[in-house]
Amino acid sequence: MSPENPPLTRVTRPVQDHATTSRRRLLSLMTAFAVAVPLTLTACGGDDEDKATADPNRKIELQVFWWGGAKRAENTQKVLDLYTQKHPNVTFKVEQQPNAGYYDKLATRAAGGNAPDIFQLDDGGLAEYAQRNVTLDLTKYVKNNKIDTKDIPKGLIDYGVVNGKNAGIAAAQNTPGMIYDKTVLLQYGLNEPKIGTSWEEIISLGEQLAQKSGGKVQGIMDPSADYKALWLWLRQQGKELYTADGKVAVTTEDVKKWFDMWADARAKKAVPTADLVHTANTGDVTKQLVVTKQAGAAFLWSNQLAELQKSTQNTLSVTAYPGDPKGQFARASLYWAGSRTTKEADTVADVLNFMVNDAEAAKIQGVERGLPSNLKNRDLVAPTLSEPEKITVALERDLNDKFGKAPPAPPKGHVKLRSELITAAETVQYGKATTQQAAEEFMSKAKAAVGS
Repeated sequence: MSPENPPLTRVTRPVQDHATTSRRRLLSLMTAFAVAVPLTLTACGGDDEDKATADPNRKIELQVFWWGGAKRAENTQKVLDLYTQKHPNVTFKVEQQPNAGYYDKLATRAAGGNAPDIFQLDDGGLAEYAQRNVTLDLTKYVKNNKIDTKDIPKGLIDYGVVNGKNAGIAAAQNTPGMIYDKTVLLQYGLNEPKIGTSWEEIISLGEQLAQKSGGKVQGIMDPSADYKALWLWLRQQGKELYTADGKVAVTTEDVKKWFDMWADARAKKAVPTADLVHTANTGDVTKQLVVTKQAGAAFLWSNQLAELQKSTQNTLSVTAYPGDPKGQFARASLYWAGSRTTKEADTVADVLNFMVNDAEAAKIQGVERGLPSNLKNRDLVAPTLSEPEKITVALERDLNDKFGKAPPAPPKGHVKLRSELITAAETVQYGKATTQQAAEEFMSKAKAAVGS
């Protein structure tokens, strides 16, 4: 590289995602796993599948692992306790933790041939673990209705298919949501954004907010590091982040245009300073600028409205990401997966079926993970929801007939690509690289991560 185009300075920070962060050792651990224990994977998981059916009174203990906060832990434990009440011979050894470090621990256990019987994944981890042959193939349980999918949208079922196999069952549905501070916008006489508000209008809103507040509110969050925003922006133009066979579809020119748009917004002071944006890029809900009142809007997930509302006295609301809503799609917010090495495959499948379809379980879980994947259960939980949760449900309902076709689940390496986008975007935000340099560096790292 010439002196006129020096290499990018890498900004070190946690990976952004409400569901998965801190997976820095994943690739090395999973590579070690693939080399060290291939025989274990092919030898286990199917031999004892019919034991529970043959002897319904046989004592079974399943290990269950997930990430999330205190409310998720409470709800999930109640659901598992309810299953035990209905199936006294089945008990659970549960383990949960915050999202930071979750995938590190899961990868370590998988590498040792000791993956939990049931574990939680997001769409960034699904293909990774399915292609490493860690996940239990649920296809036969879907086909024979042991996992009942008749009331689950086909798009959510298809989104859990990797290489022709059902690798996970959608625990819930969500979609990207722009969460905004309704109190602040009304205070400064500005209109609330809505479905279909353009990117240009949102940037103008940020500029007006900064001007009217005298800089007290620094416009809207800069989403140039947000893979969701980039992906939806691409889809609005008839493009995709990935090809159908899991290769990188976005081009250097696309990424440069994306970075240019937000560099222009920064020049207009429509978005916050690089330091503030970096703080929010960690993904910590309590540090989102719409909560700390340093920005009027944040780009997150629709189901995070209720959690963010707990951290501010201002009234928050949520709408779709800017632009044509056809860019958005009904997404499985999280999956429940089984382990390929479990000795209780039939029971695992029955538990997964219970967690996504049982009406009592649905009422316990509410919309903490997102809208119930079972459409009938959505109607059941509606009366029990808080006001922010009702707003989230209303948005998903309004978007339902506007969604574009869901893409395939992201390929292996998706989480690394997300991390590289944050790094590249922050080098532009801090003035350490031009948009062209950052786009080129991102594309190089993205293709290496995904293997294309």
